Amino acid sequence: MLTIITETRDNEAELAQTLSALVAGAVEGLVSDVIILDHGSQDGSSRVADAAGARFCSSWDMADIVRSARGNWLLLLEAGARPAGRWIDDVAEYMSLNKMPARFSPSRQYRRPFLQRIVTRPAPLELGLLLSKQQAAAIANTSMQLGDFANGRAVRKLGSELVPAWVAIANRPGVESL
Repeated sequence: MLTIITETRDNEAELAQTLSALVAGAVEGLVSDVIILDHGSQDGSSRVADAAGARFCSSWDMADIVRSARGNWLLLLEAGARPAGRWIDDVAEYMSLNKMPARFSPSRQYRRPFLQRIVTRPAPLELGLLLSKQQAAAIANTSMQLGDFANGRAVRKLGSELVPAWVAIANRPGVESL
C-alpha cells in the first residue's frame, strides 16, 4: 500500500489536480491514504483535501507524519504534479521488486524551455520521490520539509512519467508562461 504526501500553501487548484489524478490509484487499491501538509494556506486547500478524503495537517512533526502513514511506501509529490500513463502498475511493480527510492521519468510532453533546463535547478520533488516508509522513518526529523527527503538520495527511475507541478502553476490565470 502507498501513502501520498504533499505540501501546500495556497495551491487549491493545483492540489485538486493532483488529488484527482490519484483517484484511480485509490480505486485500484494502491493508494491507502493521502496526507496534505499545509504551510498556512488562506485559500480553499483544506476544503479540497477534505472533499478528497485526505488528512490535512496545519502543524506537524515530520517524524510523526511518517509514522502515521498507513502505507509501507510513501510517494512525495508537489501540489500540481500528476502521475501519468500506467503509473499504478509501474509503482505497484516497483514496490514489490525493489527497495531503493525511485522518481518518475520526466514528461516528454511537458519540458521546460532549453535555457531554463540549463540555468534553473529543478525542485527536489519535481519528479516526485517514492521511498519505503522504513527509509523515510530513518531520516525523518521534526523540522524537515518534504524536499529534504530527496536531497542526496540515490534513486532509480520509474517507467511512468510525471506531469510536473510547474505546468499546473504556469496554467493558473494571471501567471506568465514559463
